[in-house]
Order: sequence, then C-alpha cells, then structure tokens
Amino acid sequence: DEAVRGTCEDASVCKRFAVSVGYWKDPYIQYFVRQAKERKAPEINRGKLGCYYARVHGVSYLIKAFLRKTECNCQIVNLGAGMDTMFWRLKDENLLPRKYFEVDFPMIAARKIHNIKSKPPLSKPIMESHSGDSLLIDSHSLDSSRYAIVGADLRFSADLEEKLKKHNLDIHLPTLLVAECVLVYMTPQQSANLLKWAASTFPVAMFINYEQVNMADRFGQIMIENLQRRQCNLAGVEVCRSLDSQRERLLLNGWETARAIDMMKVYSFLPQADVKRIEGLEFLDEKELFEQLMQHYCICWASNDSSNL
Repeated sequence: DEAVRGTCEDASVCKRFAVSVGYWKDPYIQYFVRQAKERKAPEINRGKLGCYYARVHGVSYLIKAFLRKTECNCQIVNLGAGMDTMFWRLKDENLLPRKYFEVDFPMIAARKIHNIKSKPPLSKPIMESHSGDSLLIDSHSLDSSRYAIVGADLRFSADLEEKLKKHNLDIHLPTLLVAECVLVYMTPQQSANLLKWAASTFPVAMFINYEQVNMADRFGQIMIENLQRRQCNLAGVEVCRSLDSQRERLLLNGWETARAIDMMKVYSFLPQADVKRIEGLEFLDEKELFEQLMQHYCICWASNDSSNL
C-alpha cells in the first residue's frame, strides 16, 4: 500500500511540472505539491508530459459531457482522487455537480484536508459553495454541501458505501464515477467487486477508467519491471491485456455499454491547434517512444442508463 500511495506523489509532481511548462492551466495544483526540483528530472520526460496532457483533457472532456447532459443535476465520485483539483476547476467554470466526492486512503485524505485547511485559495471556494449547517471537518474526512473528502479503502465496497452515505451520497441521482490508475493496483476480484457495486448501486451512472493497456507485450513488461523495482506491484495487470479485456471487464461486471480507446487515439481527437501548441513547448526527440507510451494507456467508459439520458 505504501508504494501505491507513493504513486499519488509522482502523479502530482508530474502534473505540477507540466502546468509550470504550460501544457494546461491549473492554478490549484501548486497548493498541493512541491515543484519538481530539477528542470527536467529523468522520470519526467516529454513523452510522459504528453501522456498526462492527453489524460487530463480526455478525462475532463468526458466529465464535462456528463455534467452538460445532466445539466449538473448529478454527483461525481472520484475514486483514488489523490491531489486532484477537478472540483476547483469545475467551480471556476460554473460546472459543479450537486455534490463532488473524493475518496482515497485515509493517509492521503488527511494530507489533502491539511492542505485545504491551511491554504485560503483552496478553502475559500469550498466555503463559497457551501450552504446550510456548519462545515464538518476532521483529520480524515471533510463534508460540505457541495464537496466531500472520504478516507476509505476502495477494496471494501460495503465500507465505502457506508462512508459515502454518511456524507450524503444520493444513489438516485445520476452518478459519474472516475478512477485514474486505481483499479490496476487491486486484484482483478477486488476491482470486479468495486465495478459490480457501482453498477448495481446507481440506476443512472457512468464509469470512467484511465489506466494501462496492451501490457502483455515487451514494452508493457518493461513498464511492469520498472514499477516492481520500486516495490510497486500492479496486482490487476492481467485485465490490462488489451482494449477488449478492458471493455469486457466492465460488461461482465454489470455495465450495459462500454468503450475503450488508447491514448494515441485520444490525442488525435483533441483540438489540433492546442496539440500543435504543446508540441512546440519542448523538443520531442523520441517520437516513437512517445507513441509506444500512449498506446499503453487507455480511457474506458461505461454506462447504465435506466432513464435514457
């Protein structure tokens, strides 16, 4: 678990670096993570930044599509949210759902809550969107009328549901669940249980999953070995064999429709003027490596739609 928690820090440092270079705008990430000390730490290469760019834009596109389709009369549950800043960015765009939930290990939840409490640019938007009784906050959870942080282990869905309901989760509202590089750290059975729970709990729901794919080839094996050297085990990697295996997992666990595309495809769908802009930010000397990396990550999305949204 400690190595998995460490991936939260890695992702945050990469995102902060990408924002500082100009890949996308995020005025809030600076309050959650230190700046990468080196101008170009070896693990933050151009290919990795491009992959984060496609990930942030691809996931954001689907989230906003869901919000517009439901006219924001919905809730979002960000599973394994880490130091994600989506709540604040949606508020800036006047696109907040009825309630935005974040779930992560209690230790990570505590760290995020500490940052929010100590930094007014983070706490003020939560207070501005809050109405009703006093805001509830302790070391491992935060609950306001529009935003909640829940410290929980996603491998235990009964405990997860109980904690979310304590923070006023409404199972009758259209619900968007987001998991970015989360399911791969669980065993296939644990992630199946989480997906089944989500599919059976919400009558109208969408699940967005961003994670590895095509992991059975040589490039995939090298990725696995690199993580293993850091004591980080991809317990669920067997489900990441192909786009088909990613899609099948969703369909087999109670979702009516499912799609999956690799990040090279996502990259080709993004506004090409902006893609050209970010490609001009830094020289990409390893184009082939970048394409290989992008072909080993994917976005999958599934839906259950009892009211034909």
